[in-house]
Amino acid sequence: MQRVGFVLLNGLCAAFLVWLGGFIAFHQHIRTKTSESTEPADAVVVLTGGRNRISEALRLYNEGLGKVLIISGVAPEATLEDLEKQNNAALEREDGEVILGIEATNTIENAIEVSEIIRRRGIQSVRLVTSYYHMPRSKEEILAHNPDLKIIPHPVFSQNVSSKWWRRPKSFYLIAAEYNKFLFVYFKNTLHRIFERD
Repeated sequence: MQRVGFVLLNGLCAAFLVWLGGFIAFHQHIRTKTSESTEPADAVVVLTGGRNRISEALRLYNEGLGKVLIISGVAPEATLEDLEKQNNAALEREDGEVILGIEATNTIENAIEVSEIIRRRGIQSVRLVTSYYHMPRSKEEILAHNPDLKIIPHPVFSQNVSSKWWRRPKSFYLIAAEYNKFLFVYFKNTLHRIFERD
């Protein structure tokens, strides 16, 4: 019985070390992945839910980095003017098109909502704007519905999420939860692609 417990404990320790190594690599990747590209896309897509996302998307759209601005996850009663006021940002372009997606309430629904919009408009490339820690999972969810879509990641950083996660429990829990969700989505979509080929 003691031997079984010892083997189980060793297995749990090994699994935790593997998870921790992956977590550190994940954190390093998302912290160093920035978007310096000024390459335009067919659309700027922003997923609501994090600080500075909408203001950054409006800035990119005003600079002409997309013909269409898609804001996914908007409250049904909200207007573009409401979003501008809340985010201290303004739409300056008179051309183009702004689409408010009001159906999505989470990342999975964001991906479905965005996919339906881009398919209807024949969009082949997007500049994706979301929080840096949320980017890998968001990309994976959208690509699962649109494998041929070109995505230019545009991560948004927030001072509320510390890069020194070992000193800030809230930052650690946020990034660790996102890492776990990303792993689930990645393996789910990988298995789906394998079985789809068969």
